[in-house]
Amino acid sequence: MKLFYQSMGVARRSESGPYARALAKVLRDAAAPGTEVSVFGLAPGKALADQYRYLEYLDTAEILENGLRSEQEGYDGFLIGNVFEPGLHALREVLNIPVLGLAESSVHMACLMGASYSIVNVNPKFTRRVTENINSTGLGSRMISIDEMKIEGGRAVDLAFEDEAVCQSVVAQFSAAARLGIAKGAETIIPAGGIVMTILAHAGVHAVDGVPIVNGLIALLKMAEMAVQVRQLTGGFTSKRMMYAPPTGRLLADIRAVYGDHVYPGAT
Repeated sequence: MKLFYQSMGVARRSESGPYARALAKVLRDAAAPGTEVSVFGLAPGKALADQYRYLEYLDTAEILENGLRSEQEGYDGFLIGNVFEPGLHALREVLNIPVLGLAESSVHMACLMGASYSIVNVNPKFTRRVTENINSTGLGSRMISIDEMKIEGGRAVDLAFEDEAVCQSVVAQFSAAARLGIAKGAETIIPAGGIVMTILAHAGVHAVDGVPIVNGLIALLKMAEMAVQVRQLTGGFTSKRMMYAPPTGRLLADIRAVYGDHVYPGAT
C-alpha cells in the first residue's frame, strides 16, 4: 500500500528539516507492515500562512494537481495533513482512490474513543476554520470546547525537535490548555495542528491526566489504511453519487478538451 501524504508545514519548513524528519518518523512508526508513506510539501514560497483564506486558495491549486499526480503514479490513497483540509472535497470528486483529511479523521477517531472531545488550538485565527470543518462532519455537537495554547512565537515549535527544554515547554503548554477542556467534561483531546501533533508524538505524550490525546497524524494514517483496504475488498470507497459524482458523457468530453485528459480519471 502506497500513501501520498500532503503536508503544508513541511512546505514552510523544508522537506528535509527537523519537522519533516520527525513527521516522517511518526508516520513510518505508525504504519502497518506493507504500508509506505511518502511525505510531500508544496513548491518553495507556498504554504507561507495557510490560516489566511486567500493564501490557502492560491495554494490549493497545487494540492489538487498533486492529488491527480498521486493517482497517476499508483498511490492507493491521498492524505491531506492539514486541519483546514484544502482541496478535500474537490479531490474526492475527481479521484478514485480514497482522500482523507486531518481534521475529519481526528474528529471521527475522537468520537470512537469517547463521547465528547475538546480541541487545543495554537492560533486564534484557526478557530473559525476549525469550527467550520468540524461542523461539516456532523459531529460538532460532541465538541466541548476549543482552548488555546499560549505559545510565544512560531519559532518555539520549530525548535522543539532539536531542543528538549523547548519540547517539554510546548508539551506543558499543550497540557495546560487540554486541562481546560477536561475540566469542562471532554473525554478526548484533539490538537489542532500537525506540528503540535508531531511534537507530542515525538515526546511520547499520548494522554493528559489519563485522558487520551487523539493524535491526528496516527488517526489520518490508520483511517487511510482502512479506506484503502475497504476499496481493495469491495472495489470502491468514495461514493460517486450526488456530492462526489463526476461529469459524464458529452460534458466530460468538453471538460477534458479544455482542462486535459487527466482530469476525472476513470469517469466515462
